Amino acid sequence: MNFSSKLIEEAVNAFATLPGIGRKTALRLVLHLVNQPVEQAEQFAEAILKMRRDIQSCRICHNLSDTPICAICADARRDRSLLCVVEGIRDVMAIEDTAQYRGLYHILGGVIAPIEGIGPADLNIDSLLQRVQEGGVREVIMAVNPTIEGDTTIFYISKKLRDYDVQVSTIARGVAFGGELEYADELTLGRSIVARVPYQQG
Repeated sequence: MNFSSKLIEEAVNAFATLPGIGRKTALRLVLHLVNQPVEQAEQFAEAILKMRRDIQSCRICHNLSDTPICAICADARRDRSLLCVVEGIRDVMAIEDTAQYRGLYHILGGVIAPIEGIGPADLNIDSLLQRVQEGGVREVIMAVNPTIEGDTTIFYISKKLRDYDVQVSTIARGVAFGGELEYADELTLGRSIVARVPYQQG
């Protein structure tokens, strides 16, 4: 791809580093910005910079937040006895879109995957156990992607929760094994949350 402008080339290279953005799409985005008023491009750039500078991790659930405690954890209308454990932030967004769940969340930041060098200490498991230990949680819903690594993670966490008076459940298998929650349709995911079942260790 030949460029008459080094500035355009550098902008295309920057956009092309984003996931799912090839160089042709990056060029289309750059040319769109070129045709916009400078003020609009400045607002676009400032929004990204402000987001990157000011975004925080919720000190309770590890969700992305504008403040030390995210809007979900701060919402007094949520059912604080329910704690939904997920792998990542996009899973929270997917479940929230179903409008079928009104409890709180806990983001692990991944799953146990020994082949990739990810162990329990690399995840937000200790803070999960601390939240349960503090009391008030009656059910922990393991809404983890149905994969071998996901099942390993559920098994590990359920063993850690044996000492607490808390029910451990998993989402119903409306989500196919090997699938990812963020790509499940809202109806299927919503039903999987509502039709959750007690977790039975093998």
